Amino acid sequence: MIHIVFNEADTLVLNKAIELDKALQGKVIQIKDDYAVGPLANLYVGEGIGARKAWWAQVLAGGDYDGKAGDGSVDDYKTIAEMVGELRRNPEETLWIWAAQNKHDVSGYYWLLHYVKEFQGRVFILYLNNLPFINEKGNIFYPSWLHTIPPKEFLKAKKLARPITLSEFEVDPDEWTRLSEENKGVRILEGGKKLVQYDYDFYDADLKRYITKDWQKAGKIIGQFLSKNKHTTGDAYMLWRLKLMIAGGEYDIQGELKNMKDFEIKSKAGVTERVNG
Repeated sequence: MIHIVFNEADTLVLNKAIELDKALQGKVIQIKDDYAVGPLANLYVGEGIGARKAWWAQVLAGGDYDGKAGDGSVDDYKTIAEMVGELRRNPEETLWIWAAQNKHDVSGYYWLLHYVKEFQGRVFILYLNNLPFINEKGNIFYPSWLHTIPPKEFLKAKKLARPITLSEFEVDPDEWTRLSEENKGVRILEGGKKLVQYDYDFYDADLKRYITKDWQKAGKIIGQFLSKNKHTTGDAYMLWRLKLMIAGGEYDIQGELKNMKDFEIKSKAGVTERVNG
């Protein structure tokens, strides 16, 4: 059994669940790229793969994750090639895809389908969509992320595993193709597996609300956005957007425009966009 997850924290909790139930025994593999942001065109050929890698290099340049786009630490294509090789060599092997109801997991699921269609009947989905679980305090909750589910609750979740149908293998890739051709930069989950797309500046207006007339570290502004905003994405993406706003001359800055802790920002005199509460 091979397990696919889309977040590092998910690998940790799933491995703990495997320790509790040997029926889940298997390798846990993480898809590392965040396909909920960035270009999607031609992602299954060299041109599109290169364009996306170049985009990530631009986003990460001069920030906390500078150079990560080219250091080999994120190489989903190598990961998938190794996994497909295992499935071809061992016809008894099965693949379980774990996804929660968030844009990151669903985008990763869509991207992945292209590579596993040939194994139809051996590929299972565990989509925890609007399903109740019990947290560590004994309260019922509806998780948006797998890693928020206690390991012992995964033992119940495994009962949800079902084969991805032939119809899904035909229809879902078409949906991904449609999204790829729209040439938008941000994907938001509306419900179920329905993704809608927006331009790269989708988060900008909300991010601006956390910039005040007082000096604040960039990391603090981004941290507030991530903890309070309804729609969020990774801190690296938000740092990139923040730097683009600064380049537009909208805000005062002091310090070195590099990592999140290296510079501070405030509204220009007479301009305040403060979050209430």
